[in-house]
Amino acid sequence: MSRNGGDWRDLLSRRQFLQMLGCAGAAGALRAGLLPSFAAASSSGNSASAFEEIPASVSGISWSHVSGRSPMAHLPETVGAGCAFLDYDNDGWMDIYLVNSGRCDFYEPATPLRNALYHNNRDGTFTDVTQKAGVPGDAYGMGVAVGDYDGDGFPDLYVTQYAHSILYHNNGDGTFTDVTAKAGVTAPGWATSSVWFDYDNDGRLDLFVCRFVDYSKTKLKFCGDLLSGERHYCIPSIYDPMPCWLFHNNGDGTFTDVSKESGIAQFMAKAWGVVAADINNDGRMDLYVTNDTVPNFLFANRGNGKFEEIGAFSGVGLSAFGKPRSGMGVDAADYDQDGWIDLFEANVDQEMYSLYHNDKDEIFSDAALPTGIAKATRLMSGWGLKFFDYDNDGEIDLLLCNGHPDDLVDKRVEGVKFLEPMLLFRNTGKGFENVSQQSGSVFSKALAARGMALGDFDNDGSVDVLVAQNNSAPILLRNLAGRQNHWLGVRLVGTKSNIDAIGAKITYQSGDFQRHQFKVGGGSYLSSHDPRMVLGIGKRNKIDWLEIQWPQPSGRAERFADLPIDRYITIIEGQGKWK
Repeated sequence: MSRNGGDWRDLLSRRQFLQMLGCAGAAGALRAGLLPSFAAASSSGNSASAFEEIPASVSGISWSHVSGRSPMAHLPETVGAGCAFLDYDNDGWMDIYLVNSGRCDFYEPATPLRNALYHNNRDGTFTDVTQKAGVPGDAYGMGVAVGDYDGDGFPDLYVTQYAHSILYHNNGDGTFTDVTAKAGVTAPGWATSSVWFDYDNDGRLDLFVCRFVDYSKTKLKFCGDLLSGERHYCIPSIYDPMPCWLFHNNGDGTFTDVSKESGIAQFMAKAWGVVAADINNDGRMDLYVTNDTVPNFLFANRGNGKFEEIGAFSGVGLSAFGKPRSGMGVDAADYDQDGWIDLFEANVDQEMYSLYHNDKDEIFSDAALPTGIAKATRLMSGWGLKFFDYDNDGEIDLLLCNGHPDDLVDKRVEGVKFLEPMLLFRNTGKGFENVSQQSGSVFSKALAARGMALGDFDNDGSVDVLVAQNNSAPILLRNLAGRQNHWLGVRLVGTKSNIDAIGAKITYQSGDFQRHQFKVGGGSYLSSHDPRMVLGIGKRNKIDWLEIQWPQPSGRAERFADLPIDRYITIIEGQGKWK
């Protein structure tokens, strides 16, 4: 959030799990008219729109984020909140989790606040089951990471908060238990984004947690108008950075803090976003961490539990002018299909966003200018973002959620707004095209967007979007564009490799059309996504074969033929078949 003017600018058992996974017939039932299509449920879109907004009166999602914004302008007030798609009860339908603020040293809500878990009713509506599930949060919430850390087949929740975080273990019966203290992952301080990934290739999910600045009520600094006494949200550069956390999964429900011995804690952070991806194709998961007013980190995994920070050397740590920026949202994908994972970073206004092309040898070059992304984002501030194939044509597109962190910026900086529209860039196969204006009325809305999660909540193969807003209600978007093309949805289940298959690569062939997708960990901002991978093939009506390169410690390759299309399947590592 570095700014260039004003205050922001100056300064179940596994067996049960496998039985319940998948909903192969759901999409077919939708197309056959056996389940509601939901199309009549919303009047906000039209047939030409790529996305339509589902109103709360239809979805049943009545929850709203409350920031507790105050005249004291505490920094956490303006940066939340996160969200997630997850199938917490393994019924094959994506549920929703939303993170709220809450009680802390600088905020005492007049009415108690809580996070929200919404169960998917399979008809386009959701039911609030937070209290029954036992996942309300217990501090000033930030974000959420979903991962099955104990391999029992049920996704668990790690909720980042100020001034401590919380780990909810999924009991497999629709309820969760707070196991934070037992697990040893409290992460005291101000935690932001987090990610589950297997850094040491032992087949268990470890946990990386971003930490922001050294902050508390007693350390609040004055930023604003000295004459009037009016406070503004401060630039983060005036606060001290803090190290992030890396927790090693011990395999017994506990974790060991290995931040120091891994090399992570040597680098002082003001971290907002993180994505785990193998950027150099060496079979080890690396970490790209976006920082605010200090250089970004690219932690290259060197094996033996050690990371080397190569952000500046690789070209992703600083701007083209050699200065730190305001790294917020982040993601990773091979957008140009050259076999190497590329990176994306969103910043604050005037800094422009960066599309980092992987030039191999751990070097990246910024392609945001030639693609037009830099120009389109010059006056924007980006948070939630994700690479995904929204129209199922086989090319990886890009969705950006925006909103300035300073609620007074409209008064002080010409051309910059607190509330900003989303942006959608379509990958044409030759570059990116800004298709925001023709993609639905939501792209004309001014939003205080923060977290963003992807998930196919209606199981039609078109990946939908959930946007969390700061101090406002979330936005649920149904994807209409993906229905125009054919697809195959794949749920990967690791056995020797980590159960969530983070780090896997899927390659698939349809006639003369071949594409691949990498399964990265995390990405976006404060948010977590549908674990299934949707493979688009456009108008082609057959997938000739599909190959999975499983992550280490397995590293095995499995190929499958005679695959269906327009449905979801589950592939379990080592079984040699799909279902």
